[in-house]
Amino acid sequence: MLKHVVRRIPPLVVVALAVSSCASNPVSGRPDLVFSSEKSEIAKAREVHPLMLQQFGGAYDDQQLQQYVSEIGQRAAKASQRPELQYTFTVLDSETINAFTTGGGYVYITRGIMNFLNSEAELMAVIGHEIGHINARHPVKRQTQSTLSSIGAAAVGIFTGSGDLAGLANYAGAALVTGYGRDMELEADRLGAEYLAKVGLAPEHMIDVVRLLKNQEMFEVQRAREEKREPHIYHGVFASHPDNDQRLTEVVKAADKIKRGGTEVDPGKERYLKAIQGLPVGASRAQGVLKANRFYHANLGFTLAFPSGWRVENQADRLLAISPRKDSILQMQTQAPPPNVGPQELLSRLLARSNAGQGAAMEVNGLQGYTAVVRSANTNFGIAPVRYAVVFHNNLAYVFAGASKASSGVPSADALFMSTIKTFRRLKGNEFALAEPYKVKVITADSNTRIAELAKASPVKEYAAEQLRLMNDLYPNKEPQAGQLMKIVE
Repeated sequence: MLKHVVRRIPPLVVVALAVSSCASNPVSGRPDLVFSSEKSEIAKAREVHPLMLQQFGGAYDDQQLQQYVSEIGQRAAKASQRPELQYTFTVLDSETINAFTTGGGYVYITRGIMNFLNSEAELMAVIGHEIGHINARHPVKRQTQSTLSSIGAAAVGIFTGSGDLAGLANYAGAALVTGYGRDMELEADRLGAEYLAKVGLAPEHMIDVVRLLKNQEMFEVQRAREEKREPHIYHGVFASHPDNDQRLTEVVKAADKIKRGGTEVDPGKERYLKAIQGLPVGASRAQGVLKANRFYHANLGFTLAFPSGWRVENQADRLLAISPRKDSILQMQTQAPPPNVGPQELLSRLLARSNAGQGAAMEVNGLQGYTAVVRSANTNFGIAPVRYAVVFHNNLAYVFAGASKASSGVPSADALFMSTIKTFRRLKGNEFALAEPYKVKVITADSNTRIAELAKASPVKEYAAEQLRLMNDLYPNKEPQAGQLMKIVE
């Protein structure tokens, strides 16, 4: 969150081109009736690339890890049906569990999913699945069916329709592939398994990844039910089938037939764990971290406390806090103010087309700000009043907006909104350590190592044991073996 200053970005427009010649599909060899040539496919993917970075918080700032993932990806790409294509592999600075492609050689994998993988072979299975989509030209086929969807402000914005301020909510209409359907996903699995076999790795690693990601998905559904929220389930890799799916087993077994002679390649568990040691668990330092109900951002040098019991979502371009009953929302975004413009003038400009009431200057822990209420605005709760506030800090404007259900005059949670805003302050010198994220550490288990004991020592207090088991493919109730390399959180 807040890794980059929010800018207004025009929505992505996917224009259907005239049908190109019926070229052969690189995988099937059959005529492929699509609306984009290969040149157009590559151009579109290149155009979408910066929007994908915007949507997911940018590329993870670790060149060594980026290079490592690219090397694994290039090995799989060389074994594919389109080895001449220029492939770009990007690790996204996102804790979400996802991997996807927009076609044209562009493959994305989040650092969040990497915390749950345990070897180079599993990493290649994930990447190979996406390369399979590219080789079979699934993104191009789905683009012609309008699969690339604009994400717009309506998903999370609470002040859509309020003039220039609404522009803050309209972050990039970044193209998210929402899934390809059962047959295409299975074909991508088959191709990914083939690429594993061609480089000397067991195709069965594909099923290993399906199992561990399905376990994570089942746990997320259970946790979301307990927390009375929607589960964060992505369409992504292997989402269309369970690990015991007979068709999946058949396509993976078929890949064994194309294995090259010689000894099977080391799956690279030790190398992989070494590469991801120190990877953030949860938000990264560049995004800011939440410890209990207080948010810390070392790079931007501020901290902010939220009401106890509120759920805080650290999204790519905003902080979003939701009350326990989901009847109030407070969000915060950043904006670079124009030169020589103060908090009052900036907020006046943002609310120029709204029926804002009388505003008031405020000082927040030595920082200058301004606040006002719009009596009637379009929000997640329908037409309702919205509390706005702007606080200036280190050449950035922090824009707050809060709304409540069934309010009149001012939001019903207005007192909480204002008290939260007034906790905004500069980080103190001794607080920068608190702004560091939790990280992966690799240890060697001994005969006495037990998940319950590791969970007690974990800084992650909620569902610590389940998280450790999921991260080490020990879910739901397995214990580590003596001598096993495993991930913990510190």
